[in-house]
Amino acid sequence: MSGIYTFRKLVLLVLGICWLNTLGAAEPEKVVYKVDIKDEIGPEVWRLARKSFDLAGQEKADYILIHMNTYGGMVVYADSLRSMILNSRKPVWVFIDNNAASAGALISIACDKIYMCEGANIGAATVVNQTGEAMPDKYQSYMRSMIRSTAEAQGRDTLVQGRDTVYRWKRNPHIAEAMVDQSIYIQGITDSGRVVTFTAREAMKYGFCDGMEEVLKKEQVENYTIRSYHPTVTDRIIGFLINPVIQGLLIMVIVGGIYFELQTPGIGFPLAAALTACLLYFAPLYLEGFAGYWEIIAFVVGVVLLLLEIFVIPGFGVAGISGIVLIIVALVFAGIDHFSFRFLGDFVRPLVRSLFLVVSASLVSLLMSMWLGAKLFGSRRWAFALHAEQKPEDGYVGVDLSVREEIGKQGIAVTDLRPAGKVEVGGEVYDAVSLLGDYIEKGNRVMIKKYQAGQVYVVKCEK
Repeated sequence: MSGIYTFRKLVLLVLGICWLNTLGAAEPEKVVYKVDIKDEIGPEVWRLARKSFDLAGQEKADYILIHMNTYGGMVVYADSLRSMILNSRKPVWVFIDNNAASAGALISIACDKIYMCEGANIGAATVVNQTGEAMPDKYQSYMRSMIRSTAEAQGRDTLVQGRDTVYRWKRNPHIAEAMVDQSIYIQGITDSGRVVTFTAREAMKYGFCDGMEEVLKKEQVENYTIRSYHPTVTDRIIGFLINPVIQGLLIMVIVGGIYFELQTPGIGFPLAAALTACLLYFAPLYLEGFAGYWEIIAFVVGVVLLLLEIFVIPGFGVAGISGIVLIIVALVFAGIDHFSFRFLGDFVRPLVRSLFLVVSASLVSLLMSMWLGAKLFGSRRWAFALHAEQKPEDGYVGVDLSVREEIGKQGIAVTDLRPAGKVEVGGEVYDAVSLLGDYIEKGNRVMIKKYQAGQVYVVKCEK
């Protein structure tokens, strides 16, 4: 009996120790992933935030904490950020360190919890241009709808007061809309014809702030570790290159380089500049997953077709048009992020934006290149073209001066003049250049108008 009694005591002792160990076991450490939004909201902020959210998922973070201090930025990227937050499976909290203005307010309202420090502000979400002037109502209407739906996405509570059922929004959509539209009147909040901007205490009062103390303390997260993604030099370079302004400049260099290379045959600086711009345009987009192989291949094929049309195939037809179309298509689709055919809106907005960037930058570059080319190649101050005349009275007689007698006579273009080619006049074939620099097709009648430095200059005759 004593042995059985001792055994029972031993079992109870072991169970007691296990139970005490269970009580004293440390709670599993929580992972809080911090995302900084402290710059103007644009491609670089969107790119780094998206990468941070992806890493938070890979590292199985429990919470995502956004540390915000921004005056706003581009609406299209703010829309992408707020959609990513609303679709996040993990709780997303935001701590407004100082400012959450304009696009920053939209992103904050999308978060599950909003915390602000003393002296912080949220609101003033009117859409403005680069000079700070309010955009037309077309843009304001879209922003009003977007911020209203974002506030509605936070849900509402159902309250029973007597026999009445009252719905109370967690974040009042009407107040959120008043952050955009100054014409909205809300008694006690905005009655002065100005857009709503809340201080931290005002935001607390009207449901747009959940606390003014430390976020993790308020949320009772005690045993935790904070992780974050630290941008590398490569990240900064890629973020700089995918900025729409820089992309527009790169497109201008590409178009201008090709134009000047065609004006000055041979591999030189214009071609090198165009190739460098191509690399800087496509490389970051490819590395970020924006551009695929097909856009790069389409661009190369387009350039080859355009060169074949200019130097090999007579006239300007299918090859030239196809080349231009392929180049534009490649540049446009390379700049579209998350291209999708599932929703028309998701497809049209980025497509129109990218198309406008490519076409406008190309047209500006082409016009500037033509103007600059006329200045450089037509001026005697620059050494891009030979303007010196070797006059006979100075002893330069190394050419057949009998050609001067052909001035005023008509003939036939035996090749295309682009603007140089060959013409036949009086049974003799001469190397000729179009005097006006225009394109003259083979078979057109021409007239010799000038002979200078051994070169015949012709104009196209009217039929």
